[in-house]
Amino acid sequence: MLGPLPIEIQLQPSGLEVEETGSTYLENAVLKARAAAELTNTWAIADDSGLEVDALNGAPGLYSARFAESNEKKITKLLKSLIEIPYRSARFHSVMVLCDGKGNLIKDSEGICWGEILKAPAYSGGEFESIFWVREAQCSYGELSQEQLSRLGSRGKAARGISPYLRKEFNL
Repeated sequence: MLGPLPIEIQLQPSGLEVEETGSTYLENAVLKARAAAELTNTWAIADDSGLEVDALNGAPGLYSARFAESNEKKITKLLKSLIEIPYRSARFHSVMVLCDGKGNLIKDSEGICWGEILKAPAYSGGEFESIFWVREAQCSYGELSQEQLSRLGSRGKAARGISPYLRKEFNL
């Protein structure tokens, strides 16, 4: 998502495990970026995100990754909780942060992708992305192309919010 910028992006250091103990997406993203920045002594970008279903008062939200033991069980649990609910609007919500090499939060940005929950997965073997319909694209979130993810996806929108700051900070 930051590909158009002339910067070198490296993946999270291998073996770095960060417990998501924050009470918000922002807090969890900062925990992850801070840990990576402090370990590598360089700038770090991290994000946290979740699926928020309106009829479930925003659940699973912050707990999307821990909603059930497996992707199949997550999908089954979510679909069962909506079985008699016709109102199925939802959103993927992402927060992305940039920390300096000392772990200080420098910039944060959020992105939201609006859609609705399907009554069955659009394809098998997927995660929540397989049951989240993006009206603008007329497909599930998991079927979006890389270009569509950058434009419509919650992480893509959050990355676009960080991008101008990176350009300015690093004279790109």
